Amino acid sequence: MPAVDKLLLEEALQDSPQTRSLLSVFEEDAGTLTDYTNQLLQAMQRVYGAQNEMCLATQQLSKQLLAYEKQNFALGKGDEEVISTLHYFSKVVDELNVLHTELAKQLADTMVLPIIQFREKDLTEVSTLKDLFGLASNEHDLSMAKYSRLPKKKENEKVKTDVVKEVAAARRKQHLSSLQYYCALNTLQYRKRVAMMEPMIGFAHGQINFFKKGAEMFSQNMNSFLSSVADMVQSIQVELEAEAEKMRVSQQELLSVDESVYAPDSDVAAPQINRNLIQKAGYLNLRSKTGLVTTTWERLYFFTQGGNLMCQLRGAVAGGLIQDLDNCSVMAVDCEDRRYCFQITTPNGKSGIILQAESRKENEEWISAINNISRQIYLTDNPEAVAIKLNQTALQAVTPITSFGKKQESSCPSQNLRNLELENDKIVPKAAARVPDADELIAPGTPIQFDIVLPATEFLDQNRGSRRINPFGETEDETFPEAEDSLLQQMFIVRFLGSMAVKTDRTTEVIYEAMRQVLAARAIHNIFRTTESHLLVTSQTVRLIDPQTQVTRANFELTSITQFAAHQENKRLVGFVVRTPESTGGEALSTYVFESNSEGEKICYAINLGKEIIDVQKDPEALAQLMLSIPLTNDGKYVLLNDQPDDNDGSPSENRGAESEA
Repeated sequence: MPAVDKLLLEEALQDSPQTRSLLSVFEEDAGTLTDYTNQLLQAMQRVYGAQNEMCLATQQLSKQLLAYEKQNFALGKGDEEVISTLHYFSKVVDELNVLHTELAKQLADTMVLPIIQFREKDLTEVSTLKDLFGLASNEHDLSMAKYSRLPKKKENEKVKTDVVKEVAAARRKQHLSSLQYYCALNTLQYRKRVAMMEPMIGFAHGQINFFKKGAEMFSQNMNSFLSSVADMVQSIQVELEAEAEKMRVSQQELLSVDESVYAPDSDVAAPQINRNLIQKAGYLNLRSKTGLVTTTWERLYFFTQGGNLMCQLRGAVAGGLIQDLDNCSVMAVDCEDRRYCFQITTPNGKSGIILQAESRKENEEWISAINNISRQIYLTDNPEAVAIKLNQTALQAVTPITSFGKKQESSCPSQNLRNLELENDKIVPKAAARVPDADELIAPGTPIQFDIVLPATEFLDQNRGSRRINPFGETEDETFPEAEDSLLQQMFIVRFLGSMAVKTDRTTEVIYEAMRQVLAARAIHNIFRTTESHLLVTSQTVRLIDPQTQVTRANFELTSITQFAAHQENKRLVGFVVRTPESTGGEALSTYVFESNSEGEKICYAINLGKEIIDVQKDPEALAQLMLSIPLTNDGKYVLLNDQPDDNDGSPSENRGAESEA
């Protein structure tokens, strides 16, 4: 051990300047030691605080490991191994927490406490003795100054004796305080070395005990456990790398597609449309009214669920009902100069919501899906197969006969009804030498009109409260006074399917081809909504009347009807060709196609009878002979041949339409 500097006690009484100078060195050393001790104590208290924090942290960690099981992760499938592993780790952490608590106690007793005792005992003692030594020195100096001012007169002996005693007491007190102070300073040189090493010995022993007990506690079982956990982590890492590689390859494949997939309407020319959908989902724009004349469009996510159309806001957990699709109708509409709009109409004919798709493909698939759902196909055992079958049937345009020759071989049913060999080429076409092609009958790409008849609800909405000004030349019944004097009045319930321009009226094949194209276009474009009307056949005209408002929608002179025929397979389909003059001096030919509640041959016979009445009106005898050939009922009404109610459809409207009134 190196020598220690010391103050000589023998020089304490003399209190020479040299002794004072050496004392100042010891005092400076004591001050430095005090500052360092305070800093060292702060560092040791920080270690102790960290150890206490480690105890609290490990305790909280153990609780959090156990809380993993209670989190109810939405994607927690397959976490059983993780949960069991975390439970084991929680147990290990609890055991470590015990060791950490014990270590904290040891650090407090063997590291922090000794340094605190050194500071409070030794350093504080030195500081106190320094203050006492200073006071004693000051008292000695005052007494010596007083002693030095004693006079020479003898009569002051008593005062002199008192001052001498005072000086002796002050010098003794200074001597005692200096001896104690010097001893404390000399002792401090040894105590500081002990005080610096003793806490670190306690720290080292505490750490050694901690690690030793930890090794004893975990060395036996932890090796195998940590090895299994490491293997599990390694396997998860391998799976992660494989999945990352797979996702990288998939990402490259998805990004390598043509840029057209990002365009909303890239395949507008020839989109691949699936018309057999029974469910559909995607974003649509919903039209909403915000005022009397203002509207807004909001992009929302729509999907079908059973027979309902649902809407789900972005971020919402579930969707809400927008429209019940059972028995609804859907069709494409023009709305606010926007493309790909369609409207869903309720079963009672009221206009429903208007939606806009982002492409032609989406538009037609939504229309097809909603139409399939409205038929309640989703309730069948195999809805996909039923949808395919129905759409295939619709695409065949309900005309399975592809050869016009078969149609020409069979005679018109109206001829069989009357059992007369009428040579009227407008009802029974004569066999032609050559079957005309479709292009010879109707020009390719001829547009088809589906809306000659406005729905009654729309008509009432447009004319509620005032008389309707009709831009299409439709008139009310009172403008046709000849109807009251007509020799023939025949009423039929029909639904208008469509009309289109044709190239010829020389054969009824043009009517069959028009039927095929109209029905095929309705099936392709998902236009299935029709409006019921009354078809009134008189001896002068054929009129189409709205049954609710009794407004005449269309009027055709019998003389302008050049061909008429009923479908060979679907008995309810009927059509006729109308020749109308044009402003250029020529004539235009148009075919009109209807679906009747009764047989179409009855309409054909009524039209034929009206044309015959026109032909014989100038000859009274021929007219009388014609009218006598028609049988009468008991109430004096003319009855068409084979005028019997249908077995499948015997409604009063059809029976009433089968009678002719003279």
